[in-house]
Amino acid sequence: MDLIDEPRQGENAPEFSVSEISGAVKRTIEGEFAHVRVKGEVGRVMHARSGHLYFDIKDDRAVLGCTTWKAQVAKLAVIPEEGMEIVATGRLTTFPGQSKYQMNVQDVAVAGEGALMAMLEKRKKKLAAEGLFDPARKKPLPYLPEIIGVVTSPTGAVIRDILHRLRDRFPRKVLVWPVAVQGANSAAEVARAIEGFNAMTPGGALPRPDLLIVARGGGSIEDLWGFNEEVVARAAAASAIPLISAVGHETDTTLIDFVSDQRAPTPTAAAELAVPVRLELLAWTSEQGGRLNRALAAGVAQRQQRLRDLTRALPRVDRLTETASQRLDQASARLDGGLNAFVAQKQIVLGRIAGGLRPSALRGLLDRNGQRLGSVEHRLPSGLARQTDQARARLEAAISRLRVDAMTREIEAQRQSVSQLATRLDRCQLVQAANRRQRLAALDKLHETLGYKETLKRGYAVVRQGKDGDVITSKSVAQNTADLAIEFADGVLPLGAATRKAPAKPKQSPPEQGSLL
Repeated sequence: MDLIDEPRQGENAPEFSVSEISGAVKRTIEGEFAHVRVKGEVGRVMHARSGHLYFDIKDDRAVLGCTTWKAQVAKLAVIPEEGMEIVATGRLTTFPGQSKYQMNVQDVAVAGEGALMAMLEKRKKKLAAEGLFDPARKKPLPYLPEIIGVVTSPTGAVIRDILHRLRDRFPRKVLVWPVAVQGANSAAEVARAIEGFNAMTPGGALPRPDLLIVARGGGSIEDLWGFNEEVVARAAAASAIPLISAVGHETDTTLIDFVSDQRAPTPTAAAELAVPVRLELLAWTSEQGGRLNRALAAGVAQRQQRLRDLTRALPRVDRLTETASQRLDQASARLDGGLNAFVAQKQIVLGRIAGGLRPSALRGLLDRNGQRLGSVEHRLPSGLARQTDQARARLEAAISRLRVDAMTREIEAQRQSVSQLATRLDRCQLVQAANRRQRLAALDKLHETLGYKETLKRGYAVVRQGKDGDVITSKSVAQNTADLAIEFADGVLPLGAATRKAPAKPKQSPPEQGSLL
């Protein structure tokens, strides 16, 4: 029997195309595993240029490929990293192009606190290797910032604690940038807030802060995880404005604490680090002023004492001039005799010279001078003519340079300048007269206010000796003065000796009946 003639087993089964088989498998898998949660270790991670995220979840026996689309990546609370143990939530699907199944991940959570701490330590080592934790790059905090920027939730107790503490210590202007302090969007909003404060223009309509405070209350490690994200740490490290991190309580530590310029254990402590105590500053300045005054007084007293010591060591002025005065008297006494001797000596010399003069010598001197004058006389007209020509040439050159229009313009400019100066002088005189008139009126008003006449209007009186006499200020003088006058606000009341009554003598009580007189 020929085998070729026998019908083959299953030849009546329907035939499917490859696409039909792939679609059937896709529907089956997506229907059975529409919502699954898978726990495992993250393997290969790839961020595509399109924004999609591809990674693997594996255990010791299998590997599951995972895909998160671009719109889903922005909603992830935790971005998977290689070696992280996570719990991925999503649905299973297939990729017909490679005949493989995969998981579309919609949410990622870290599997346990230990995994979170391991990931945190890995990030810390990475950022520390880049030098972001180096103390040398940390900026000093301003001593008294004019404007403080706060990045926190606007509805929590943190912002109220910060504002209350700033108001108690030293009130400052505060700009609040509201952000979500936990959840999927927390890290991105905090990073944008830090970058937004740094992008402000100093002195603009909304001025740039001098100091930033990133604050949040306490919570679990999952609640504080947004401040452990790398994007927040890099934004804080790149901030040109000094930054204080105040996230959680004193025992909580996040990644932003290591890159910030100063860490505060609590938000209230951050406000205390931001500004000093105003009353303490006032007390310190008062103390420094007192010390300065005492130092100046001591310095002046010390110099005065030194001056007195030096004055005692100096000789008296009359002693310094005694010797010179005596020498002057001796020279004055010798002056008459010296003058007489000098005149006599000069008379002898003059007589000796006069004896040597002869008429022939004088005649010869006159002849020589006459010859020299005759030789110069014939050159005089030509020299005068030459000097006259030169002077005339200089005069003509000066006349050619003189222009009437230029002189007219100069005169007009000078006239305008003089007119402006005269106007300014008049205006200044009027202003000065008005100022002096106001000052005189103010002084007159002050004189009236401070004068004793105003004091009399308040119920006081002045006692004088007579109507226009001196003022009496004691009781003993008033008793010994015969003529007194009291000046009130509305006039003077004279009190002469006749008008003052003697003090009445005390009346004697009548003797009681039966008493002895």
